[in-house]
Amino acid sequence: MTTISAPEAAPAGGGAGKVRPFAVTLATASSLANKTGAWRVERPVYRDFLPPCNDACPAGENIQKWLYDAEDGSYERAWRTLMRDNPLPAVMGRVCYHPCQTACNRGKVDEAVGINAVERFLGDEALRQGWQPDPCAPDTGKHVLVVGAGPAGLSAAYQLRRRGHAVTVRDAAPKAGGMMRYGIPAYRLPRDVLDAEIARIEGMGVHFVLNSKVDNITSELDSGEFDAVFLAIGAQVGRRTYIPAGEAARILDAVTLLKDVEDDREAGDDAADQLMLGRRVVVYGGGNTALDAARTAKRLGAEEAIIVYRRTRDRMPAHDSEVVEALEEGIQMRWLSTVQHADAGKLRIEKMELDETGFPQPTGQFEDLEADSLVLALGQESDLGLVDGVEGLTIEDGVVQVDDQFMTGHPGLFAGGDMVPSQRTVTVGIGHGKQAARAIDAYLRGEVYQHPERHRLADIGAINSWYYSDAPQQVRERLEGARRSQTFDEVVQGLSADDALFEARRCMSCGNCFECDNCFGVCPDNAVIKLEPGKRYAFNYDYCKGCGICVEECPCGAIEMVPEMS
Repeated sequence: MTTISAPEAAPAGGGAGKVRPFAVTLATASSLANKTGAWRVERPVYRDFLPPCNDACPAGENIQKWLYDAEDGSYERAWRTLMRDNPLPAVMGRVCYHPCQTACNRGKVDEAVGINAVERFLGDEALRQGWQPDPCAPDTGKHVLVVGAGPAGLSAAYQLRRRGHAVTVRDAAPKAGGMMRYGIPAYRLPRDVLDAEIARIEGMGVHFVLNSKVDNITSELDSGEFDAVFLAIGAQVGRRTYIPAGEAARILDAVTLLKDVEDDREAGDDAADQLMLGRRVVVYGGGNTALDAARTAKRLGAEEAIIVYRRTRDRMPAHDSEVVEALEEGIQMRWLSTVQHADAGKLRIEKMELDETGFPQPTGQFEDLEADSLVLALGQESDLGLVDGVEGLTIEDGVVQVDDQFMTGHPGLFAGGDMVPSQRTVTVGIGHGKQAARAIDAYLRGEVYQHPERHRLADIGAINSWYYSDAPQQVRERLEGARRSQTFDEVVQGLSADDALFEARRCMSCGNCFECDNCFGVCPDNAVIKLEPGKRYAFNYDYCKGCGICVEECPCGAIEMVPEMS
């Protein structure tokens, strides 16, 4: 029980009957005995908030943690933290559109942390050093079939194998990778990087069966060989639209074009000779696949590659960085245009205008555009023939419906990636595979996976940004536009070790203590107890008066005041 000594009477001459203020009556060295924390009406508490980067990552990476690990050059520890959530960091560091950086609080101070660039550095460093994943859990005796070797399938296989389950991956293609191999050109994702990260998953004991299309999943479910099945077949069928065309018009879809280029490169054939796209190629569409098709056509020898899109640039679904790179390579853009007719050597183009809702409307104004080939890039669909007749499974708008466990309406049959309702990116696929693996692991143990409670989001308003000196984001070098449009060499280069270290140190550790000692140093009551490294600090509430200085001086906003408990 806290005790407080009684106030002393005023000395003679100080005024009869007057009582000194309590603080003046305290004898020297009495603060320990008096436990001044009893004066408090609010108390500070340490909190762990959810960093905006973590919140925005579709793969669910603990970005702040692996950046913290990398800050002192502990790259292998950072890589292992990253690998808990993502088995393909070198791939993701090249193809992810980094929504984490859009959400980064540092972007409100100067520039967002180059998270994607550091991730690539860690992934590449792991390949250079030959780091291998942590050992898998003991074998469970359970066997899971994964159909599809794209990002979702590879992620699920990796996470299930980590948990000790036997995993077989089947894919119709001759090589694993899915649309990462057959949809993303080599100038964005070198195949040696993709192959190396897939080989690491195979080295963990995941069994790959390639050139093996699954036509009917019911037979696999009924075989008794597998305890659960995860479908991740992607969306590898190009969506078509009716365009009136003459018999001599050359029309192909972008998905087929990109796949044929990869097949020819694998076979050592000259894709330009095989595809014969001609001197002038028009690509119809406005997504990332349209840009990839146009940039690929230029590399195959087309003198001109033109994108025809019926809306404006600001409404283009393609990421702006891709648009910028395409323009640098000489790709032409025809905004507010649509293809009305295709014939040998030319297209009939109609000009469009946007109505008040932003929807394109025809104007009745036409012009001819020379074109040797027309490439359609109007979206992609999944070939869902393998799930025909599966009891309980529901398909709506061309995608398979799943619950919050990624399970379809058929027990033991799970699905993820592009074939379920979601954004269609590699990062989303990686996240789906991880989440589905958690749910499948729980299912195999007769349980239901319980999603952990989410922490509150770390707000920029709680961060003392003036503690962080101005530090510009490190820019990754790129091949010069005219040079790179003639080759499939990688366009964007990686960071050096020094630049990666600098970039990791730009992280403000939003909402989570990084042991800077500020609270320990500014507390006027010495009420902050410094614990051992990694354990952070504790408050001694016997002496904390609740002044709130620690909250005001915490750089990362990891302390908040709460009403005192009675």
